[in-house]
Amino acid sequence: MKFSSSFLDEIRARVPVSSVVGRAVQWDRRKSRPGKGDWWACCPFHSEKTPSFHADDRKGRYYCFSCHAKGDVFTFLTEKLGLSFPEAVEQLASEAGLEMPKPDPARARREEQRASLADVTEMAARFYEDRLAGADGARARSYIQGRGLSNDTMRRFRLGFAPDARDALLKHLEKAGVSRAMMAEAGLIGVPEDGRGPYDRFRDRLIFPIRDARGRVIAFGGRALGEARAKYLNSPETELFHKSRVLYNLDLARKPAYEASEIIAVEGYMDVIALAQAGFANAVAPLGTALTEEHLAMLWRMAPAPVLCFDGDAAGLAAAWRALETALAHLRPGYSLRFALLPEGMDPDDLVRERGAAAFSGVLEDADSLIDLMWRHVLETNPAKTPEDRARLEEVLEELAGRIADTRVRGHYLSEIRARLRKLWGRGGAWRSGARRFGKGGASLGARRSGKGARGPLSGASTRLVAMSRSGDARTWHERELLKLVLNQPELLDFIAEELAELEFSSSELDSLRRKIIDIAAGHAELDSARLHAHLEDQGAGPAVAKLTARAEGPGRRTHAPDLDIGRARKTFSAYAGILRRAVLERDLKAAEKACEADPTEENFARIARIREELNAAASTAGE
Repeated sequence: MKFSSSFLDEIRARVPVSSVVGRAVQWDRRKSRPGKGDWWACCPFHSEKTPSFHADDRKGRYYCFSCHAKGDVFTFLTEKLGLSFPEAVEQLASEAGLEMPKPDPARARREEQRASLADVTEMAARFYEDRLAGADGARARSYIQGRGLSNDTMRRFRLGFAPDARDALLKHLEKAGVSRAMMAEAGLIGVPEDGRGPYDRFRDRLIFPIRDARGRVIAFGGRALGEARAKYLNSPETELFHKSRVLYNLDLARKPAYEASEIIAVEGYMDVIALAQAGFANAVAPLGTALTEEHLAMLWRMAPAPVLCFDGDAAGLAAAWRALETALAHLRPGYSLRFALLPEGMDPDDLVRERGAAAFSGVLEDADSLIDLMWRHVLETNPAKTPEDRARLEEVLEELAGRIADTRVRGHYLSEIRARLRKLWGRGGAWRSGARRFGKGGASLGARRSGKGARGPLSGASTRLVAMSRSGDARTWHERELLKLVLNQPELLDFIAEELAELEFSSSELDSLRRKIIDIAAGHAELDSARLHAHLEDQGAGPAVAKLTARAEGPGRRTHAPDLDIGRARKTFSAYAGILRRAVLERDLKAAEKACEADPTEENFARIARIREELNAAASTAGE
């Protein structure tokens, strides 16, 4: 609805800005002058200890001299509390004692219809709640308890149960005077085209009421408790419910999201509910659809960088990429996305139940920026072995950046991409993906490197090996030899799996094999060489293993013996690993020195000192 300027001005005149803002701040008594409508407080839009937020009742405006947030009573309700503009106008008009303007007749009829439908869905929600609490809801209650949900959580989210009967809800609503046509419009019953009688859409299902931003029940989701063609079922699109414009739990998550300046989008009802019970009240979920442009706009109204949380499997990765592509055209200064990818095989519900809230907090802390997700995904899906490959890689990245409509953001993305490509191509022709395998924390290429040296002594040829490691070819040789050692003696993985996971390989082909070995080790105990080779064959890595083991060695280079005792094998592994770590540190040192030449700041000097200290520590450890 459009509101006249005179109506909005009347509201501003009747409702002091201090009365609205004062619900969210504590006014500073020393600086404020209430008699003159002059108010000061710590800013509600950012953390601060000294009041820099000013509200002026005479002008009807507020302004923060620190973060520059500004506006009037309408702006505050929309930006701080997340209300839509019509909702803010309605609330403030009520406070001002003003009647809302009458809408046009057609709109009035639609609103009346929506209100009537909302009454019907509310009646259905109460029916489902009552049936959950009754005798026939015992199985559903047992399922809820098995998922670790408390009674308080169950009541907060108004969970219900649809009995296993063709027309239980239909008969209940008919007794209350609701017509079958109204039930069908609300999406509560289905009407067969062959003339048979109508039936309840939800039967023998755990029911999740879906609410709009105002908390009204507008639709339902149902999880099958018995055999069913669809495990989850949502209400159809209705006058009330358009799934592309609704986020589950938005009404409850909106305020905590504003307070935390963070909103989390997950994939399902149970994820939202489990997270809320675990203390993450700012979680929402789309409803049976990929994230839409409307969803993004809703999320960005609550936080500048929403966290999209996806399962760490192939489907989750595909969903994350689709969300990234949807968001590109809408990025603008200060507004982006972050991507949190869970351990493979786990969703947020599993994670908080099995490992606790701290584990999920860690996933959020490790969330990737949009540019990082784009970079890694493109590098993982586009080879870069030839000049033609590299040209194609650049083309793909620049095409993605070109989708960004905002010229300033697009320019910064292109600059960042070109900087990363220069760094990538500046490695003597050898490149690494830099990519953590999504959802595979154990095999993380992006993991922090400890900088510690090898755990055992180097061989007598350590000086020659270190010198050799400075060339890209020699570094790849060490990577091959290290993997051969592990392939021949997988019992090493009992001692060095974590260390292997933290190493950074320059060869993408060898790194892919390294990650597969880590994944296999994580899921299988007591591996011997035959079993490890068999598992790798099952994962499609047979050709890579054959190529590795058949490769002829360069002149003057000795390879390890395949039957070293475990002590010697561990020392040999540590020697190779130490060389690879030092190669990375030396590369990082060169980059730090170059950065310091261009920008001799205290931070850059400290970085050089830190890397040199790690190199010295690695060298002294290797010499023990």
